[in-house]
Amino acid sequence: MFLQVSAAVPSTVLDLVRNATPFSKAVLVVLAVLSLTSWAVMLSKWFTFRRVERAAKQFTTEFQKARRLEDCAALARRAKQSAHTLVLERALQFLVETRVVKDDAGGPATLSASQVQALRLVLDAETNTQRDALGTYIPFLAMVGSVSPLLGLMGTVIGVINAFLGVARGGSGNLAAVAPGVAEALIATAIALAVAIPAYFGYNLFASRLNRFDGELDGFGSEVIALMAREGRI
Repeated sequence: MFLQVSAAVPSTVLDLVRNATPFSKAVLVVLAVLSLTSWAVMLSKWFTFRRVERAAKQFTTEFQKARRLEDCAALARRAKQSAHTLVLERALQFLVETRVVKDDAGGPATLSASQVQALRLVLDAETNTQRDALGTYIPFLAMVGSVSPLLGLMGTVIGVINAFLGVARGGSGNLAAVAPGVAEALIATAIALAVAIPAYFGYNLFASRLNRFDGELDGFGSEVIALMAREGRI
C-alpha cells in the first residue's frame, strides 16, 4: 500500500506538469509561448542594435572629418543607409526645398530664423521616426514582464482551489493529500517568474540603449545645423 501511494505522488517538476489540470496546462502553454516570443524579440533587438550602433559609429567618425556640407552629402551617398544618413539627407532635402535668401553682397544663401526653427523641427521629426522604428517590439517585453506573473498567479490560485476541492471530495486532510496539489499550483508561479524576469531585464536594457541612441541622433542633428552655421548658411 505504501509503495502504491509513493508511486502516485509526483517526485519531479515534470511529473507535476504532466499531472496538472487542463487549465494549469493551458496557462503553462501561454507562458511558454510568451517566453519563446520574448527571447526571439530580445535576440533580434540585440543584433539590430549592434548593427545600428556600429554603422552609426562608423558614419559619425567620417562625418567629423568633413569640413563642408558638400563633403557630408557625398559621404551620405557613399555610406550604407542608416539613421544618421537619413537625418542628414532630410536636412539636405530641406535646404533644396526651402527658399533661401542671399545677402546684399551676393554671398551664400542663408536660412532665416524661422527657417532654422523649421529645420530643427524637421530633424526632430526624422529622429523620432528612426527611434520608433528601432524601438519596435520593445514595449512587448514590458508587457510580457507585467502579464506573466499575473497569469502565473491566476494558475496558482485556480490550482490551489482545485487541490482543496480534491481534498474535500476525498475526505482526507493530511499533508500527503494536500501537498501535491499545492505544489502543482505553485509551478505556474515559478514558471511565470522565469518568463517575466528575463523580459523585464531585456526591456530595461534595450530601453536604455534606445534612449541613448535617441540622444546621439538628436545631437547629430545639432551638429548638422552647426556645420551649416559655420558655412554661413544660417
